[in-house]
Amino acid sequence: MSAIRMIETLISPEEYIAGELRSEIRHEYISGRVYAMGGSSVNHNFIAGNFFAELYIHLRGKKCAPFMNDMKARIRDARDESYYYPDVMVNCDPAGQQNYFCNTPALIVEVLSPSTEAIDRREKLAAYQGIPSLHTYILAEQDRREVTVYRRLPEGWEKTILTGADILTVPELEFSTTLDAIYARTGLEA
Repeated sequence: MSAIRMIETLISPEEYIAGELRSEIRHEYISGRVYAMGGSSVNHNFIAGNFFAELYIHLRGKKCAPFMNDMKARIRDARDESYYYPDVMVNCDPAGQQNYFCNTPALIVEVLSPSTEAIDRREKLAAYQGIPSLHTYILAEQDRREVTVYRRLPEGWEKTILTGADILTVPELEFSTTLDAIYARTGLEA
């Protein structure tokens, strides 16, 4: 029996961006490889939409701007370049905002689903924590009332888990909201 040699073709970031402009399906780009993204549940949409709405209202007329799931976060280091589609993202540096991606996100929200939870908790956590401008990474469960907040502090990253009647605060944006507001219309309200 002979083995068939598989040749993997990596694409450039420029080819990826050009392809995304024509594609009906969203893809994430990690070090030259492209991965198709699946759809999301009703609760996922409500939670992401609620986060966006709360941030949009709070940030209206201010320097920082919120974006919803079609704006990519670009992550670059000396060796690699990756693009992810966060569910919600806030950028406070206009110089870092490009037409189709953001180089300088300050806050990123991911709503967890069974198919993406491991990636969001490990791969994206590590990638996002490498973004110098990022001060807050939020993970929201879609099937239970729980929000995990990673906040950059001078001594490193702090992890806080919010449940019940806890209030989510993001001091850097002078923003706070209730878990009821985040979980509105999901059946997970208090």
